[in-house]
Amino acid sequence: MNIPTIFQFLKELSANNNREWFNEHKEDYLKAQSEFEQLLAVIIDRIALFDEEIKGVQVKDCTYRIYRDTRFSPDKTPYKIHFGGYINAKGKKSEHCGYYVHLQLGNCLLAGGSYCPPPNILKALRQSVYDNIDEYLSIVEDPAFKKYFPVVGETFLKTAPKGFPKDFKYIDYLKCKDYSCACSVPDEFFTDKYMLDNVSDIFKQLKRFCDFTNYAIDEFE
Repeated sequence: MNIPTIFQFLKELSANNNREWFNEHKEDYLKAQSEFEQLLAVIIDRIALFDEEIKGVQVKDCTYRIYRDTRFSPDKTPYKIHFGGYINAKGKKSEHCGYYVHLQLGNCLLAGGSYCPPPNILKALRQSVYDNIDEYLSIVEDPAFKKYFPVVGETFLKTAPKGFPKDFKYIDYLKCKDYSCACSVPDEFFTDKYMLDNVSDIFKQLKRFCDFTNYAIDEFE
């Protein structure tokens, strides 16, 4: 796999995000897409070494179209300027937690968790955290986890969620509107010779979090 090919295409696409340029460089896109799919394939194989549920997951079931849905967006550029893949044993549309790989110039990520969960699942996740707070703390406050994922959630309530005591010592962990976490990495992370070992270290920590959250999510799938 040739990671620089991916970044070079994304760089050129960012500077020429229009249909005419894209159509003229369709072969470049297909080459970059192929390289990204090869990257996902080796990452899937590595994750499967410590998460048996990932065995058998196919790359084609993890990737997304490069075309943006611009119907309700003020940004009318037609193409995404990143490649992303969600490695999920139950499919990329599942609420089940999985492993997300995101390549974008200056904004690469390894992430996962439950992003934008529906109300019933969000309530179940909060209840699980509340009922099993010691177990949850043993994961999210462990320095080995926080090294990669210092914050859980992207958006938060300003007050305690309905149905939970406001004086709960760890109420901030219940204010999450989502239970996702992300590890930002530099672009050169993916060209380092130890890339797969580093991906493994990060996603092993994420698996601990996913196992906890999936226990609650599984009741709804």
